[in-house]
Amino acid sequence: MSTQYVAREPDPSGFIEYPEADHRVWNTLITRQLKVIEGRACQEYLDGIKQLDLPHDRIPQLAEINATLGATTGWQVARVPALIPFQTFFELLASKRFPVATFIRTEEELDYLQEPDIFHEVFGHCPLLTNPWFAEFTHMYGQLGLAASKEQRVYLARLYWMTIEFGLVDTAQGRRIYGGGILSSPRETPYSLSSTPAHQPFDPIEAMRTPYRIDILQPVYFVLPDLKHLFDLAHADIMGMVQTAMGLGLHAPRFAPKAQPSKTTAA
Repeated sequence: MSTQYVAREPDPSGFIEYPEADHRVWNTLITRQLKVIEGRACQEYLDGIKQLDLPHDRIPQLAEINATLGATTGWQVARVPALIPFQTFFELLASKRFPVATFIRTEEELDYLQEPDIFHEVFGHCPLLTNPWFAEFTHMYGQLGLAASKEQRVYLARLYWMTIEFGLVDTAQGRRIYGGGILSSPRETPYSLSSTPAHQPFDPIEAMRTPYRIDILQPVYFVLPDLKHLFDLAHADIMGMVQTAMGLGLHAPRFAPKAQPSKTTAA
């Protein structure tokens, strides 16, 4: 997939200069989304937001994020272009580095962007990287992916999608969101907790067998009994589950196939 976005390069000191228009987009996104997630995000995520203390008037520098992550779970963020191969992705996670593309969406694409930008990565994912359970699962996921075959990685990708990107969790306060793909989306945040999509108790094998599309609101979400379940899963036989899922095969998709662009012919 090609992209119109280009990641910004740091200067020799590691500082990344963004134009004022980019800072305005960040301000719009963070102020809006902090209101949307009220009463919807899980407490562990909110604790992470408080610890990161993200600026509202400008895009944070990666060194600022690293200072907090390093002090809490030993993680760091790593500057990447918009799109990276599976191999690079797993290598980064296996070394406790979370990929962050150093560009931000335009004002014309405020609500949705197919490729992950700095708002999605920093606001959506970095708060929970301060949590040891979430951080352990993400680290183990990277290590497993690094050793997995191409076919196994496809099943691991579905597990990542249904947890780290689009996961829900039951808490004493009610059902909450922990997936970064939801928490960075103004539309998907309320939708995910509504009665419109299906909600299933989390089962890793079922999650790996569930097809998804990246360009629609999800038709089904998997719900953890608690966030510590991710830590427990990190120490379970995930690759054995992958083999089971591969043997069982995929479920039928709960969505229509993506429309293909119509071909035109010259008159």
